[in-house]
Amino acid sequence: MDASLRYAIEDSDLGLLLLAASTRGVCLIRFGRTQVELLEQLKRGYPREKIISARRELRPLMRSLQCTIAGRAPEQPLPLDIRGSRFQHCVWNMLGKIPAGETRSYRELAQALGMPGAARAVGRACAANPTPVLVPCHRVVRTDGSLGGYLGGRERKQWLLEHEQEHLDPGEET
Repeated sequence: MDASLRYAIEDSDLGLLLLAASTRGVCLIRFGRTQVELLEQLKRGYPREKIISARRELRPLMRSLQCTIAGRAPEQPLPLDIRGSRFQHCVWNMLGKIPAGETRSYRELAQALGMPGAARAVGRACAANPTPVLVPCHRVVRTDGSLGGYLGGRERKQWLLEHEQEHLDPGEET
């Protein structure tokens, strides 16, 4: 098995954006202020893998991610290769089912999982999501409707939610 990750860093509507991929798919997305900060996050998260710059090779994946951020459907779905526990994967799968422009509370997700007391665990799974935007953890809010946390920062979470609302087709409004 190839123990290397390829990465690309580009400007986006949300600041600098890092996309890292294994041979199987996208495994990490991060936002940051500097390339050094983003590379440190990548190396910290994957200390055993060889890290290779591959901007040209990852251009199609980055283009699809940028489309998703901009509120447009990507040309093709991005393959994912994300690591996590069974519970995390259950939460992340549920996040993918929340329609653009809508939100759910941590409590609602816990109830949907059949674990009504697990709202905090759902929050931790959202915080551990390695591929924000593609796995839309920004669509999860507190029970009172306030934003809650977001790995990329609350400003980015707010922007993503507002941007999704602005880009809904008129027939899709919630």
